[in-house]
Amino acid sequence: QNQAPPGLYTKTCDPAASPNTPDVLEIEFERGVPVKVTNAGDGTTRCSALELFIYLNDIAGKHGVGRIDIVENRFVGMKSRGIYETPAGTILYHAHLDIEAFTMDREVRKIKQGLALKFSELVYNGFWHSPECEFLRQCIGRSQEAVVGTVRLSVFKGQVYVLGRESPRSLYNEELVSMNVQGDYEPADATGFININSLRSAGSRRDPPRGGGK
Repeated sequence: QNQAPPGLYTKTCDPAASPNTPDVLEIEFERGVPVKVTNAGDGTTRCSALELFIYLNDIAGKHGVGRIDIVENRFVGMKSRGIYETPAGTILYHAHLDIEAFTMDREVRKIKQGLALKFSELVYNGFWHSPECEFLRQCIGRSQEAVVGTVRLSVFKGQVYVLGRESPRSLYNEELVSMNVQGDYEPADATGFININSLRSAGSRRDPPRGGGK
């Protein structure tokens, strides 16, 4: 029931007191790693990992982005309340999720998301140098080979809003998914798809056999 006191936050301002004009940023990724950030408003750029992170901390902190109040489970089992500030991390998290969804195969991404949960658990519990964590890092790294491109987003009043994205490895095909343009499949293909996928449901709806036969 107790709200975190205002003085507890040192890296982020109160979103209610943040600027009334958003900052629009473009973040460039290579193999899933952010390599460049550009402020569309004033042209500021940062490329090195440390400078990029510090700059995003400043921008996000100014807009009150990155405040987290959670109840979490410690390694020994007890629950504890944590108040965190992760300004740059919040921006990068949203940007990476977006470019990843744009460039990564659906089924590969599902598996990677499951691995990421285990990876975060290992890191949280201090098992970075364990063999299983090393194995997961290699798997996750392999999944990021095609995660290349730029995400454009807005940072404003405690929120991160993705505005668009582009990538040479995009899996999005506007003509294929358009409702107005003829794609590579016909309406009859959808009928066949529905019929095949309804077989299992049709079988489960059949009445059970009557009689006393074994």
